[in-house]
Amino acid sequence: ISADNWAWYSGYLEGLDEPFCTNQNRKFPELMKLGKDITLQGLIVGLLSMKKGEVARFVFMPDYAYGQRGCPPLIPPNAMVMFTVELLDFLDTEESDAFFELTAEQQDTFPLQKVLRVADAEREFGNYFFRGQHFSLAKDRYKNAISILGRNPSSDAEQCQINTAKLLVLLNLSITYLKLERPDRALAYGEKALEIDQRNAKALFRCGQVSKNKFLCQGIPQPD
Repeated sequence: ISADNWAWYSGYLEGLDEPFCTNQNRKFPELMKLGKDITLQGLIVGLLSMKKGEVARFVFMPDYAYGQRGCPPLIPPNAMVMFTVELLDFLDTEESDAFFELTAEQQDTFPLQKVLRVADAEREFGNYFFRGQHFSLAKDRYKNAISILGRNPSSDAEQCQINTAKLLVLLNLSITYLKLERPDRALAYGEKALEIDQRNAKALFRCGQVSKNKFLCQGIPQPD
């Protein structure tokens, strides 16, 4: 399975109180992909067994840790190690990874339901970066999702599905550009959302936020 994880972790050698590795010194954990960023066999197995929000403690024998050689100078040979892990969230990215390995022509023939799932995964990545206040990275992920959803529908039903997915991303782009202090772009994406749903409360609110900010910047009193 291909998965991206957000988790707090610390690794300890047997009998020692100080971790030999940890990400607890960060403000927010970075994305970690199984098999790429996380290669320790025990951690891969352990994370795949966990649920979102779960906290666990794993003790790994050498075969599931650093093996007979260890990892000098921190890890001695045949070391048994313990990891504490808190799984904040994860995304199954197997389908997304497969999609991005295709050529543009192949992507155009990808089944719509799979395209929608890939776009939703990109939106979730954007949400992760937004929560961590990495607004520029969030914006890039949301734009990626919009690009994925740019295919031509084969029916009105497909257009409806695409529009539903697009609406969520456009609303997220609007608030993200507000955070980036780009009210012009925030308004543009809010208006694109209204083109899909003229009565959407969040889209109307986003456009109202932009107008209010513009009035404030110009020193014009706000209506009650």
